[in-house]
Amino acid sequence: MPSGFVNENISSFHSKYSLSISFVFHSHVFLFLLLSLFLQQGSRLAIQARLKTVCCCLFAPTINHVKYISNLQQNVETLNDQTEKLKVERERVQRSVDADLRSGKEIRDDVNNWLSATRYKLSLEAAEKAKAVAKLLEQSKFPEVAYRVALQDITVPQVKGYEEFESRTSVLNEIMEALKDNSVSVIGVHGMGGVGKTTLVKEIARKVKGKDKLFDSVVISTHSTDGKALRLRERLKKEKRVLVVLDDIWGKADIEEVGIPLGDEHKGCKLLLTSRELNVLSNRMDAQKCFTIESLNKKEAWDLFKKKAGDCVESYDLKPTAMEVAKKCAGLPIAIATVAGALRSKRLFEWKNTLRELERPSLSNFTEITAVRKLIELSFNYLGSEEVKQTFLLCSVMGRNGLVEDLVRYTVGLDLFSGVNTMEEARNNVLTVVANLKASSLLLDSYEDERFDIHDVVWDAALNIASRDYHVHVLRDYVPKEKMNSWRMISLRCPRIIAELPKEMECSGLSFFYMASDDSVEIPPHFFRRIESLKVLALPSIRSYPYLPESINHLIDLRMLCLRGWRGEDITIIGELKNLEILDLACSSIKELPKEIAQLTRLRLLDLSWCFGLKIIPPNVLSSLSKLEELYMEGSFAEWENDGVVGNKRRNARLDELNNLPHLTTLYAHIPNAQMISKHIFIETLDRYKIFVGDDHFAWIWNLKYEYSKTLKLKIYTNIYWDNLVKTLLKKTEDLYLNLKGLEGIRSVFAELNNGVDFLNLKRVDVIITMKEYSTNSEPLPLFNKQVFV
Repeated sequence: MPSGFVNENISSFHSKYSLSISFVFHSHVFLFLLLSLFLQQGSRLAIQARLKTVCCCLFAPTINHVKYISNLQQNVETLNDQTEKLKVERERVQRSVDADLRSGKEIRDDVNNWLSATRYKLSLEAAEKAKAVAKLLEQSKFPEVAYRVALQDITVPQVKGYEEFESRTSVLNEIMEALKDNSVSVIGVHGMGGVGKTTLVKEIARKVKGKDKLFDSVVISTHSTDGKALRLRERLKKEKRVLVVLDDIWGKADIEEVGIPLGDEHKGCKLLLTSRELNVLSNRMDAQKCFTIESLNKKEAWDLFKKKAGDCVESYDLKPTAMEVAKKCAGLPIAIATVAGALRSKRLFEWKNTLRELERPSLSNFTEITAVRKLIELSFNYLGSEEVKQTFLLCSVMGRNGLVEDLVRYTVGLDLFSGVNTMEEARNNVLTVVANLKASSLLLDSYEDERFDIHDVVWDAALNIASRDYHVHVLRDYVPKEKMNSWRMISLRCPRIIAELPKEMECSGLSFFYMASDDSVEIPPHFFRRIESLKVLALPSIRSYPYLPESINHLIDLRMLCLRGWRGEDITIIGELKNLEILDLACSSIKELPKEIAQLTRLRLLDLSWCFGLKIIPPNVLSSLSKLEELYMEGSFAEWENDGVVGNKRRNARLDELNNLPHLTTLYAHIPNAQMISKHIFIETLDRYKIFVGDDHFAWIWNLKYEYSKTLKLKIYTNIYWDNLVKTLLKKTEDLYLNLKGLEGIRSVFAELNNGVDFLNLKRVDVIITMKEYSTNSEPLPLFNKQVFV
């Protein structure tokens, strides 16, 4: 109740009672004068007695009014006290009402009436008002403030906005078939926000009650995680065939609590669910069949866009711009409808302005797209943990078709996940998060398993969230250099939009910096001097710098450094980055790994893949990296020195140095011959490996699509010695490639492979046999329980 309410009514009390008393007083005086005239006509005593009786009746109300005035202060104090109690009680009831409204409940009429009563102004008489307030307080003791709404059966008209596109019709028909299947009681419809799930299920509801008559009644509700909005059990006992549609489910709904009996209890009842979370449908709600609603294809999207925007989009001057705008809607019906509808009958310059805003989402003022972004933000808010949210935003920073392995390394560099102690744990965590983000429709499958993709509309919305709430910026447009100072993450996908980088980057809170290859933009020598907080630095394919900027040694907290594809040679300065945990030099042109790398005693991952020119790794550098967990050298260094080379004669690393790496679990390496594997116990600790044994340096390119985590390729010409470590490696292998040359080598290998080696983990085998002589043996040789002629 407003604080000025009582004072306002006190003033009203004074003015109204003044008028009332004045009127009563003057009317009573007039009657008294009349009566005094009668005194002259009769007995004074008799008349006085009658007059006393008359005056008592006439003046009693006046006396009471005077009493109210004399007791005004006391009555007002009583009123204030009772009013304050009423205010507190009303706020308590209102909070309960607000909570129940958010849960989708309907408020009881007596509660609404009580709330309305408490809004009335105080009546004319303060004392009586205090009694009324006390009565209202007594009436506020409600056992509950809401009741459950019995859902009404619906008669669904033609669904507004439903378009019979081929991609939708096929899914609709499949769902209709599932509804006819007596063995299926729970059906899920999954897709990203704005893709048209609600519209589709409404059309299904219309059809099943229409000519198809699959159900006697249909009930539709927008559901929440509360799971208590429905009470249908009594009704379902009376009806045989009922379709219940729960739209937009975010969490597990307790079907028993909801009141929907399934299975043998009520075979005619079916549940049709929609959600952006595939896991909610399949795992939490036990949907027996799930159907995915994809974005519209290009033709469908353009047809819908043209229908909403009008035939003007086919005009010669407007069509190119209109098609680009339509493309930005990325096949989402809600985006197409809002954007095209807003641009209907607009002029060319307005179309071009809209396209500009859609291409620069962080600066966009195009309000018609707000609804789409809100849908995506809602999905983002439901991700739960802050770790998952930041991982998703990191995916948006990486952009389209990002590598999952890069994401793993970035999260480790940023120390994003608590309780994760190893690279393998981090990888498993990231793979789980990516899978969940795909199930939430926030990420998509890419053209290969090792990558993820992101929808254009989702991407734009994510970048908005990142910029607004997390100080993360992906620069795709010009931004003044001074605005960078407050940012925590910067990604320069197109560096040339900035004419030049500042000589010194003043950004004290910056933790992540990515700059794509662009020879037109130079990194000043002192650029990194003032960003000591940087944890991840990625400079892939930087080709124009023979030397790294000297200020890089100021990055004392740097944990992850990516110089993939770097064309310089001297990387000695990296040895000063003592806290570095991940170093990515893949595809770089380095010829020698500097001995200073041995100072990186915290290094957990070293990637030297596809460094074709790398010929020298100084002795004891690898063995100094005592915390190394993962070493990638595929298509790279193979100049391992033999164990017999000692002392000053040593020029290169030896394979036995890996025995000093107790945490090594991943190795991608080229070993010239099998004899070098002997006595190297690190083989036993490997969980992931791709090892090529043979003398062909280019033999790595046997299959670029790796499906398994333990891959071994053996290229064998003659008899080899099969020690226990080689056999251990074979036993663990999932993907085996055999390149056999020469009859003796073939017989040797076949004999050993069938001599006490159990290939319990083997899932794939490729065998290549080349030989000049022909076998005169007509008997087949056994191999993996098969008979092979050679």
